Amino acid sequence: MPTQARKAWAVQLQENHSVTIAMSCAIVGLSRCAYYYQPKLPDDSVIVSVLSAIY
Repeated sequence: MPTQARKAWAVQLQENHSVTIAMSCAIVGLSRCAYYYQPKLPDDSVIVSVLSAIY
């Protein structure tokens, strides 16, 4: 199961059943680290353009 789907389930558990983040993550099999993870770049277009300019 993809991480984003498990994160969505954890959020639904918190909203619908008022459980803690730790408990909802444990129920869906997701680490709290993965729950809080935010990617630094939404896509690779910046990296690709910089590498293309260098190349």
